[in-house]
Amino acid sequence: MPKRPKTKDSKAGSGRQRAFSAKSVSLGDVALHSGVSTATVSRVINNPEKVAAKSRIAVSASIEALGYIPDGAARALASRHSGIIGAIVPTLDNALFAAGIQSLQRRLRQHDYTLIVASHEYDLAEELNEVKMLLRQGVDALLLVGSRHDPALLQLLAEKGVPYVNCWAWDSNSPQPYIGFDNRKAARKIADYLLDLGHVDLAVIAGRTENNDRASDRLLGIRDAIEARNLRLAPEKIIERSYSLKQGREAMRQLLQMDRLPTAVLCGNDILAMGAVAECQSSGIRIPDEISIAGFDDLDMSSQIKPALTTIHVPSAEMGEDAAEYLVAQIRQEPLAPPVEMGTRLMVRETTAKPRIR
Repeated sequence: MPKRPKTKDSKAGSGRQRAFSAKSVSLGDVALHSGVSTATVSRVINNPEKVAAKSRIAVSASIEALGYIPDGAARALASRHSGIIGAIVPTLDNALFAAGIQSLQRRLRQHDYTLIVASHEYDLAEELNEVKMLLRQGVDALLLVGSRHDPALLQLLAEKGVPYVNCWAWDSNSPQPYIGFDNRKAARKIADYLLDLGHVDLAVIAGRTENNDRASDRLLGIRDAIEARNLRLAPEKIIERSYSLKQGREAMRQLLQMDRLPTAVLCGNDILAMGAVAECQSSGIRIPDEISIAGFDDLDMSSQIKPALTTIHVPSAEMGEDAAEYLVAQIRQEPLAPPVEMGTRLMVRETTAKPRIR
């Protein structure tokens, strides 16, 4: 009987070829693929410093090739539930995410679940790495932020059968689960308010849009409102900055150096808006007499600063609570009504007014 030809994925001496998926790959599969014992594979995962470099490299290559992820939940409990839920946010340096995560943790605690939080700094490759790390810890479910993810991340979650939900965004046309709001619609709401006041010369201090669907959608919403009135948003009056007071001040300083000042500035979040307000105040520009400034998020401090900030209220606490209920129900396979789009509210305060006649 003729020998079967080896394929490029076969292993010399294995005598067979196997099909793998991230869900089905076992410790034994990795051992077979790398030509070592299961004990060696286990040591590479848990105590790599105790394994010879040659074996460590071979096992690591097999783990990567097969897409193997140690099933921490299975190791933790026979029920295959670890009681741990992971949340991966773009940054921990944002009060809005902090409020949502705090609400999420509080509600999860009521269901006897523990929360692990990680951040990826708007790097989709790093987000994928963080997901893999959390899956190795055996998390039962994941909270993600936004709609823009590495396709490999979504494929991995599907293969592993791990429940997840996207927050701080909404896309009714997507098969992915969402608990959040429409950033584009919300941004158009605040832009329409300024246009209704009579502002036609607008500028935008946006968050960085790369790998950030929330910032991109907010900018699109502003454009929608402006273009619907046959007006134009000049490219030089769109400035993208990281979310910090310093960056907000620097962006506002750039706008103040223009020959013709905008009558209103829309900011991608409240922190950028507070930076813009601070720069105007230090430059002797009166708000809102000479220029109106609006934010987005409605942080707790936004209503307390002087002048109080006009902004969009985002239901961050409610998102955290609803996300907790959704994920726990998914883990326990309990019935739960499908999520609905959350609303946002325009909060009119002291930083906006009708434009002064020039």
